[in-house]
Amino acid sequence: MRNLRIGSGAGYSGDRIDPAVELAQKGSISHLVFECLAERTIALAQKARLLDPDSGYDPLLEERMEAVLGLCARNGVRIISNMGGANPLAAARKTREIARRLGLSGLRVAAVTGDDVTAIVRGGGFTICEDGSPVESLADRMVSANAYVGAEPIVEALQQKADVILTGRVADPSLFLAPLIHEFGWSASDWNLLGKGTVVGHLLECAGQVTGGYFADPGYKDVPNLAHLGFPIAEVAEDGSAMITKVEGSGGFVTRATCSEQLLYEIQDPTAYLTPDVTADFSQVVFDEIGPDRIRVSGARGRPRPNTLKASIGVQDGYVGEGQISYAGPGARQRAELAREILAERLRHHALQELRFDLIGINSIHGDRLSRTVHEPHEVRLRVAGRSQSQRVAAFIPREVEALYTNGPAGGGGVTGSTRETIAILSTLIPRESVVPAIHIEEV
Repeated sequence: MRNLRIGSGAGYSGDRIDPAVELAQKGSISHLVFECLAERTIALAQKARLLDPDSGYDPLLEERMEAVLGLCARNGVRIISNMGGANPLAAARKTREIARRLGLSGLRVAAVTGDDVTAIVRGGGFTICEDGSPVESLADRMVSANAYVGAEPIVEALQQKADVILTGRVADPSLFLAPLIHEFGWSASDWNLLGKGTVVGHLLECAGQVTGGYFADPGYKDVPNLAHLGFPIAEVAEDGSAMITKVEGSGGFVTRATCSEQLLYEIQDPTAYLTPDVTADFSQVVFDEIGPDRIRVSGARGRPRPNTLKASIGVQDGYVGEGQISYAGPGARQRAELAREILAERLRHHALQELRFDLIGINSIHGDRLSRTVHEPHEVRLRVAGRSQSQRVAAFIPREVEALYTNGPAGGGGVTGSTRETIAILSTLIPRESVVPAIHIEEV
């Protein structure tokens, strides 16, 4: 039975690049997938594109392509990625430019568009999933709306012999499912096969998480050589059976435990994992160790896909001001608490929302209730943050923290501060037929 080997080159926008190079060099893979797009990432990319029509794609696109494009071309590896962000066409043009700069020729670079549904959502009478209010209530605060597209347009691009495929908002597992559908000729309505392919995509989509990265917990779950963590490979057969592994000799490991943790990652109902391609059922998935760093995956199933597509809406949500200052030595906590009281008094007259004070190392994660028996620290860092619809008001926070240098209490140092615009993420459901993806090919 023919097998396909797919490598995961990234699990988020800022991920390391050297593990992807290792996959292209030593992984014996046919496809290298970079999953780089989060909900907030694409909203920020949409804002960047409004300022510059040639931007809006992943900021590491150029660096990644320079690192792997030549290797993939020589080794016959096809690249699939959502690094197109808010501007897949510009990403494809930039990739073509890089290919020519590297002296490559004969490549076909595809851009998949159609996920930008801002105009449709803005005027379509849709409902916000989180609170049931109408999308129209967002008024002019809406920055973007992008639908989660499935594997179908990527399959079409593969059929058009694209060597590099750059998309916008595609569901994470769909990036990995597409080459399986294409290479094995799976039917778009064979729900069990699509369920099996989707569990493979879900295991690979976060890259180093399944090879021990996010799994590691010293003394409890020790993972070897994390500084050189290898990224995962899925070896998938035509019947959907799969094995998760990594490049031999790379850091980390692949075990039943790492796969189990990743399987549960971001899952609400394991019997109904909703994707644009299939309603996947992970409840009967079994992991078997068939060798070192070789885990067989079986038991995934599927049912018909949803009639709607989720759209992620980016919304302007004001500005956040933040400031931090450190205190050390005897009485560090008491001085930090005094600084907190001073700031609370100084800021209470400003139009700030969600004003928050944290003593990092004491109560910033678990809060005062769970942290009430914490030991007396030798050093503590005070953080204060708040949100306002006014950038000028939000900027008072870092200004007041910096003023503690000379206005007390004693011994404060290491002040940092920032004011930044915030983008909130909401969601809505739109009819599947309202989203019409398109393929654009750039020849190198």
